[in-house]
Amino acid sequence: MAERETRDAQAGLSHRAALVAVVVAFCVGVIGSLALRPAATPAAGATDTKAIRAVRWKLPVAFGTQLPALGDNALYLAERVEATSNGSLVLEVFEPGAVVPPFSIVEAVKEGKISAGYTWLGYDLGTLPASVLFGAVPFGMEPWEFTAWWFYGGGRQLGEEVYGELDIHPIYCGVIGPESAGWFREEIATLDDIRGLKIRFAGLGGMVMQALGASVTMLPGGEIFQALEKGAIDATEFSMPAIDERLGFDRVVSYNYFPGWHQPFTAFHLVVNRDDYAALAPSQQAALETSCTAAVVNSLAKGEAIQGGVLEGFEEKGVHTRSLPIEVLRELERTTEEIIAEQRAMDAAFARVHDSQRAFAERYKRWKRLGFLPRDF
Repeated sequence: MAERETRDAQAGLSHRAALVAVVVAFCVGVIGSLALRPAATPAAGATDTKAIRAVRWKLPVAFGTQLPALGDNALYLAERVEATSNGSLVLEVFEPGAVVPPFSIVEAVKEGKISAGYTWLGYDLGTLPASVLFGAVPFGMEPWEFTAWWFYGGGRQLGEEVYGELDIHPIYCGVIGPESAGWFREEIATLDDIRGLKIRFAGLGGMVMQALGASVTMLPGGEIFQALEKGAIDATEFSMPAIDERLGFDRVVSYNYFPGWHQPFTAFHLVVNRDDYAALAPSQQAALETSCTAAVVNSLAKGEAIQGGVLEGFEEKGVHTRSLPIEVLRELERTTEEIIAEQRAMDAAFARVHDSQRAFAERYKRWKRLGFLPRDF
């Protein structure tokens, strides 16, 4: 069985590596196209009509910058923005909670307390239901598919429409691949093993777990280890193995489950106060937009590159990597469909964004099926 798990893991890594190469090439092309858009840069022969003044913004982030791909992508972004703006725009990165609470970044930008922040939009689910669709969708798109939808399937326009009502300009600024399905003290063989668990879970996936009988709570990444260690929670999901290991989950619980059904992609955005964005010179706006697209490539590539080595080391630590039974995944998918249907019925913007994603996925699936090698080849 161990040999089979190894072969499956190697095949999965090979498949993902090939797809990462595709998306990197795609996103590099997008960077080039963004740089040529009239909205981002003046037309040939034109001049930047806004005087370029030096701007320095505080940039609170939702994730600690010690976390690879997830958190340190904000540092990469800040470096790229300063370089591409020739120093006229500087983003000063602040760790979670140093300026505003990590779950309150969007609210602070909306109220003008800060000009910008780097976050996961799914944290706005309670006040803005459609927001979570820009962050992660259970059994939804893979990272390159979401990226294609955002840039060429109407996603960007919908994001700007939804967040425009909050006077916020959202910029797609990072993405990582599937998270693990979570960390548990005991094996998960059936849904009965989920019922009654006290678990940290986010977004629509958290709503699914709640519907299946788990007691769901939300905690920032920096608080999860202590909650697990003290027994305040029985289990958690957070991110990819290399990130979860950095937070120490492998030291307190030993079962790490896959696949990340609840977040096949996890996207991050730079949220900018719309008035502050409009006050920037066009070249500074271009620096933000282009640097964020570069950060999408950086986070995806780094996230995919570092998982294999971490998984290899889990066995020596006594961590058991397991796949959720197919029957459990089917029930999770069925419950997901029910939750999404409820959200669609309650919120018109959620339905509009979900319609767009569903239509794009329907068009894409034929290419997805024919164009790539099957996972079990």
